[in-house]
Amino acid sequence: MRILHTSDWHLGRSFHREGMLTHQAAYLDHLVEVIDGEEVDLVVVAGDVYDRALPPVDAVTLAGETLERLAASRARVVVTSGNHDSARRLGFGSRLIDAAGVHLRTDPAGVGAPVLLEDAHGAVAVYGIPFLDPHAVSSAWALEAASHQTALGEAMRRIRADLAQRAGARSVVLAHAFVAGAAPSDSERDISVGGVARVPVSLFDGVDYAALGHLHGAHVLSDQVRYSGSPLAYSFSEAGHRKGSWLIDLAADGVRASEFVPAPVPRPLARLHGSLDELLGDPSLDEHEASWVEATLTDVPRPAHAMDRLRRRFPHTLVLGFDAVATPFDVRAVADHGRDDRAVAADFVLQVRGVPATSEELALLGEAVDACCDDTSTDAEPAVVGGAVP
Repeated sequence: MRILHTSDWHLGRSFHREGMLTHQAAYLDHLVEVIDGEEVDLVVVAGDVYDRALPPVDAVTLAGETLERLAASRARVVVTSGNHDSARRLGFGSRLIDAAGVHLRTDPAGVGAPVLLEDAHGAVAVYGIPFLDPHAVSSAWALEAASHQTALGEAMRRIRADLAQRAGARSVVLAHAFVAGAAPSDSERDISVGGVARVPVSLFDGVDYAALGHLHGAHVLSDQVRYSGSPLAYSFSEAGHRKGSWLIDLAADGVRASEFVPAPVPRPLARLHGSLDELLGDPSLDEHEASWVEATLTDVPRPAHAMDRLRRRFPHTLVLGFDAVATPFDVRAVADHGRDDRAVAADFVLQVRGVPATSEELALLGEAVDACCDDTSTDAEPAVVGGAVP
């Protein structure tokens, strides 16, 4: 059986205010092409179909069109909900949609009920574990503690109990979780409970293939346990990621072969660091002129109109930052309420920009301070009526 493992589409998400729906649609076109070209038998989508519980209408439309195309393909499809999805909304009509060969698994109560497939070697049981909020399932499942490890451990216990009744069946498990051994990026939402989000990879021992979602980088925790990562970058911390999907060949004795299928890249990411003149004049940076750019400038003082000047060379600059300047800001001086407000404002300019304010700027700051702070009147004491404040 040939399996295509994908996750974390985040339909409807933007990238620093840059719309991504067109690029997400291009990835889904690519996905359908891979199914046909690689003769895929099973597609598994391990959560975060949408970016938020109430996705925009055009994202819902794209998801609906994609599921329709997947249903018409040669593959069976199993989809689980992630922490960004509304499980109820994503799972609406799941029993009806099952008949089309697309299986939406969003209800924790059904984790032990597999989607059953057959190949030349026999049965394959596919178990979809939606994102499990420990607080939401701890009472229903009588968990000893509301933690990710206990919740996912109970889900796997139910799966193993069902699998024990299916002699010779191979198993595929979808899970949306933070599994130890993989590194997060800046674009994932924190799912920690009590400061603990990670679960051990040993929870998936004995499973023929575990298709993980949640982390946006592709990770191989073992031959049997992998993250596909998101198909597109959603933060500059993912500049070094490979984006795509896993193509897994499941033989009679488990995973026989694996291949990472790269996704189409709408625009590469670049993180540039240096002075403004260096970034504008360095010929080695020519390759990034078509990239989405995050620029961090080291100039002291901060140059005027830096973003406009950067975008003349790098028109897709999305983020501009500055290294901390050498001049420290005396927080204790700010805390001294007896200190002159004009002096505090002048020190703030020095801390932010790295050079003192000019005389003209000091005059403007003085006017601003006077406009905000010149009212020396105080509220009158409230009248006391009948011994109580009205």
